[in-house]
Amino acid sequence: MRYRYVPTGVCSKEFLIDIEDDTIKEIKIVGGCPGNTMGISKLLEGMKVKEAIKKLKGIPCGFKNTSCPDQVAKALEEIEKNK
Repeated sequence: MRYRYVPTGVCSKEFLIDIEDDTIKEIKIVGGCPGNTMGISKLLEGMKVKEAIKKLKGIPCGFKNTSCPDQVAKALEEIEKNK
């Protein structure tokens, strides 16, 4: 199933997340630093949702309290909560 999430406090504008059987199939991050967001997306493909949350949650970006990886974790938590 495909989910859409609008992150806050980061340069990215939108996440499109495909999940099947609690496994991340694909994440498209719109906006942000292209190399970093593409790298995050590729690393998460095939990973279980709960494992991704565990690895990404709480990562800051510079002096910000959040980051694109942290926002991905928040998106995944929201998806899990609304199942």
